[in-house]
Amino acid sequence: MTVPEHVAIIMDGNGRWAKQRGLPRTMGHRKGVDAVRETVRAAGDIGVKYLTLFAFSSENWRRPETEVSDLLGLLKAFIRRDLAELHRQNVRVKIIGDRHSLQNDILDLLIDAEETTKANTALTLIIAFNYGARDEIARAMASLARDVEQGRLRSQDITPALITARLDTSGIPDPDLIIRTSGEERLSNFLLWQAAYSEFIFIPDYWPDFSRETFHAALETFASRNRRFGGLVAEAAAAVGT
Repeated sequence: MTVPEHVAIIMDGNGRWAKQRGLPRTMGHRKGVDAVRETVRAAGDIGVKYLTLFAFSSENWRRPETEVSDLLGLLKAFIRRDLAELHRQNVRVKIIGDRHSLQNDILDLLIDAEETTKANTALTLIIAFNYGARDEIARAMASLARDVEQGRLRSQDITPALITARLDTSGIPDPDLIIRTSGEERLSNFLLWQAAYSEFIFIPDYWPDFSRETFHAALETFASRNRRFGGLVAEAAAAVGT
């Protein structure tokens, strides 16, 4: 089976999972953390090199204050509880998203996770936190504009490759596969630039029910597809082999 180098997941449906069972939304988020742990292990076992998880979007701040507080608490707990285990598994943690408005306690945890695991060479776990793709692209454009204003760059020299290098995902290959749970079929401001040639798989299961078996089934579906990248099948195969 052809294993994608980079898988990105929009983890959707925690609240609906809880509502379906007559539970508070916070219980759905807590159960979703268990699915995160299982998915990280499965990705490492099967040989995925990069796994990006959409943990908290820049739009999630609009949710009720109690739910936001619980989500932030779960992130803190996950890093504090699981960082040592991830480090033992040789997993490198990288955070993408806008860091400027984050509280110091959260920012310090994110930086510590990156610093602790930066030399690890197995799976790279990318956590999209306070992330929005339009914001990411705007920040990249602002960075390039500053270079043009200060004479370090000519506007005519701006290329797609240069824009890619200014994104939060600089140095990380674009996702081969993007999975979204809960039956919704949209990107929701996730990796808009990077998803140009990604394959998409939409799964009806809510995120807390996402299992190792569900993940493997999605990878099998991915492996059955012909990725042409705008060309013919033979040309795409030759490009991948170079």
